[in-house]
Amino acid sequence: MSSKITSILNPADITKALEQCAAGFHHTAFFKASGLSKKSDAELAEIFNVLDGDQSGYIEVEELKNFLKCFSDGARVLNDKETSDFLAAGDSDHDGKIGVDEFKSMAKMT
Repeated sequence: MSSKITSILNPADITKALEQCAAGFHHTAFFKASGLSKKSDAELAEIFNVLDGDQSGYIEVEELKNFLKCFSDGARVLNDKETSDFLAAGDSDHDGKIGVDEFKSMAKMT
């Protein structure tokens, strides 16, 4: 687990959220179980920066596929449908990627 993420989220909550994703991923369930939905905008921005692996300012499709791996090296990658659904839920301006404000909004909507 990223030390930046575990400084914001409880590791036990992350483990629980990852276990719930074993059979299928849905962002709202993960955000609730992990505690992301209760975090401040500043904390969500810090987590976004970890998820934005290439530091482009956006979470692109490949980063979305590896979303769970940011929380645990042993986590699985998202399948194409899960990735597509996740992108559709967060990409409010339809540019094919999720910006920090979109990520914050998505987390708060859960």
